[in-house]
Amino acid sequence: MKRKILLMAMSMMTLGLVASDHVMDATRPMKDQETPEVLSLSLKEAQDYAVRQNRTLRNASLAVQEAYAQRWQTIAAMLPSVDASYNYSNYFGYSAELSVMGRTSSISMPNVGQFGVTAAVGINGQGVVGALLNNVAIDMKKINLEKSETELRNSILSSYVSVLALQSITQLLDSSLMNIEQLHEMTQSAVNAGAAEQTTADQIAVRRNALKNNINSQRRTIELAMNTLKVQLDVPAETEVILTDSLEDMLSAERVLSLLGEDFNKESNLNYQLLEKQVELAKRNVHMAGWAYGPTVSLAYNYSKQKYYGDGGMRMTPPNLVQFSVKMPLWSSGKRAAGVVEKKIALEEAKNNLNETGDQLAIQYRQLRYNLTNAYETYMNERENIAVTRRVFRSATEKFRYGTSSNLELTNASNDMISVQSTYVQAMLELVNAQMELQKFLNKK
Repeated sequence: MKRKILLMAMSMMTLGLVASDHVMDATRPMKDQETPEVLSLSLKEAQDYAVRQNRTLRNASLAVQEAYAQRWQTIAAMLPSVDASYNYSNYFGYSAELSVMGRTSSISMPNVGQFGVTAAVGINGQGVVGALLNNVAIDMKKINLEKSETELRNSILSSYVSVLALQSITQLLDSSLMNIEQLHEMTQSAVNAGAAEQTTADQIAVRRNALKNNINSQRRTIELAMNTLKVQLDVPAETEVILTDSLEDMLSAERVLSLLGEDFNKESNLNYQLLEKQVELAKRNVHMAGWAYGPTVSLAYNYSKQKYYGDGGMRMTPPNLVQFSVKMPLWSSGKRAAGVVEKKIALEEAKNNLNETGDQLAIQYRQLRYNLTNAYETYMNERENIAVTRRVFRSATEKFRYGTSSNLELTNASNDMISVQSTYVQAMLELVNAQMELQKFLNKK
């Protein structure tokens, strides 16, 4: 018997140590790798790099491990527990007097040592439902982890594309500046030759200076956007980050049509999945409240061994004791019934929130598809317009150079080109934003 009890105690201690080691391994921080001086990253590489480095994601992963540990605690509370104890009593030579049928006798109270082992187990319906609640909590932690990762990837996508878009805009402005400077030189030459007025050349010079200021502002904005990306990547400010993907690849017709061809399943939406888990959690809470009417069953075994140090002593404690009990609640003045009603109401609220969110997601999906379709059509039209406007500007420039075009025609062609470029930039940004919004909504990594 003693050997069985000791083996049981050792096995339980071993399980506890294994579980403890598992949790400790999960909580050990990852080693931060040394950041290189230059990072060349595609969009996918930048997202993966950020996921590896992000400390918030590490905490979300640790939260999942914490939920597993909490579930084990709930389950372990219903499994057998074994406790060992040792008590030593010293009565300092005291003798108890016992009177039986008028005769008094003295009984010495020797020092005594008592060793005991207790094995107990108790289970009820609420404990079982509690373990199921922990399973739902683990699923919710996992969804939150995936949601955090998805949000981080989308943030990297937004910053990455923003840098590329700003770089593309700056290149476009540089091209415009080159054209304006050529136009100014041609106009100034015409002024010097007496074929044009100085006012026209001055107006072009003002437009050139304004364009230079705009380019400088765009470059500062690029630096700010790049710093934002570095923060998200968790790299030092002095690290040079080179983006290897091009904006044209991300704005290709194939990518847009691929997104528009995606079927929306509301069950794949992470926010909807969380609400589903909340409904499941509410159902478990109803079951747990109902099990407040259920019995609690307990079983315990106690082994005790006494050792007297001296003569005398009465061995009153049995060495082996088994106890079995069933506890059944009978009356609580309606407290348990009110608890069940409360949890049922919470369940109905969770179901209503789930259904409402499902309807809203369907409408939101239709709107995002419309936004992307409209933005893509506008972008394609503006891209064609800018190509036409460039041809018109080059033609007007050539005509002006050979004296077959007036200053007014050349100025109008220049103004049209700048206006169309501005509209094209706006259309490009709207397409980028519409594409990213639908990609986020569909949970596309």
